[in-house]
Amino acid sequence: MIKILLLLLLIILDLFTKQLIINYIQLHEFIVINFFIDLTHIHNFGVSFGLFSGYISFWVLALIGLLIVFFIYYLILTSNDKFEKIGLFIIIGGALSNILDRLIHGYVIDFISIHYNKFYWPAFNLADIYITIGILMIIFNIFKKFYKR
Repeated sequence: MIKILLLLLLIILDLFTKQLIINYIQLHEFIVINFFIDLTHIHNFGVSFGLFSGYISFWVLALIGLLIVFFIYYLILTSNDKFEKIGLFIIIGGALSNILDRLIHGYVIDFISIHYNKFYWPAFNLADIYITIGILMIIFNIFKKFYKR
């Protein structure tokens, strides 16, 4: 039950922040937070970094995303490592949130923009952060196991 509540909390937090962006920031507007972070309002019709935007239907992207979620859930069920399971669980939270966003809007809303001078990283959202944290946890766990040998 706690896992379901945590999953819902991750999804609700991500979708809530995206709704705030829709309500208060115009499309393609940038609001400077500090010297390297801006808030913006971007519609991502593709996958990471806008890849395949305009080439693949949002329904196909959502279906592929769901298949990946089911595969990651299978990995959770077969894993014996608690830290790995937590990382995979966090990835599922981010993936489901972006899938829901895509199904609701036909695209994913990205709103965090990081830059240094005129070098900008593609905009992202909280769900992307969840996925990144989960992946980093799994990579850390792999290195930890490797160096224990």
